Amino acid sequence: MQKFSLHTHTIGFDGRNTEAEMLARAEELGWSHIGFSNHFIVHRAIKEAPMYQYAVKGNYHNIYSSSFDEVIAKFEEHYKKIDELKKESDIKILKGMEVDFFAYPEWRENFEKARAHLKPDYLIGAAHFIEHNNTLYNSHDLKASSKAEQNQLLYRYWQNERAAAQSGLFTFMAHLDLMKKVGLGIEPEWAEEERKTIATIKNVGVLVELNTSYFKFGNEPYPGQRIMKMLAQENIPVLISDDAHAASQLGGNFAIAKEMAKNCGITRFAEIAESKENNNIRIPINMLSKNR
Repeated sequence: MQKFSLHTHTIGFDGRNTEAEMLARAEELGWSHIGFSNHFIVHRAIKEAPMYQYAVKGNYHNIYSSSFDEVIAKFEEHYKKIDELKKESDIKILKGMEVDFFAYPEWRENFEKARAHLKPDYLIGAAHFIEHNNTLYNSHDLKASSKAEQNQLLYRYWQNERAAAQSGLFTFMAHLDLMKKVGLGIEPEWAEEERKTIATIKNVGVLVELNTSYFKFGNEPYPGQRIMKMLAQENIPVLISDDAHAASQLGGNFAIAKEMAKNCGITRFAEIAESKENNNIRIPINMLSKNR
């Protein structure tokens, strides 16, 4: 059984447990590592996005911001808590971020400054939003759109996934087929966009996450078996993650996801390798593991 997760969320963002509570559960499971990767979602127009009013009503709007300074301050406090926990635990703790990638130039410039200041150990690439015609849409906005708009936005989604991979920022790409959460993008016609994205990922050399959180909605992880077979054909390594938003979710369905991946032909599963640079763990992923 895999004894780590690098995709987790805590209180203060959109998780339900503190960093200490998540760590305690990892200790109970006998894990060697845990990585905290709360959302870093900053866009200049995010408060004008259609979904933002619903986020406010649901009281999870604190993970969205139009201010890099605001999010940097939030991560400073979060990382300070992690540094304190490091002093007391035998488990290696890593500091990550799940980052929504946006293509406008000021975003990249400001994010590079934030990364240099905060010094995360790893970055997860994500695309919860699609930017189109100066508006941000998320998966639920797509679900409410017309079929023509859905198709247009889905094409934009896959274009954004490829741009994120090509950016060179990310250690691994999260939940590639996220839009299936609302029943979109599952038709065979989207296989070509998926294939283009896999080709980009292979060229860049970034990992792909096998995210077990979709098991609560269906009978497979993100990505599904169609994409997993493409990953196998290209011999791209995968990293199993739980995307845990609560301590009870840590390690959920890891064995099932791995067996499903093997049945799809995947043989390369990433594991953690420590590399010291200025006394920090900078490269947590070893892509050379085979048939762990």
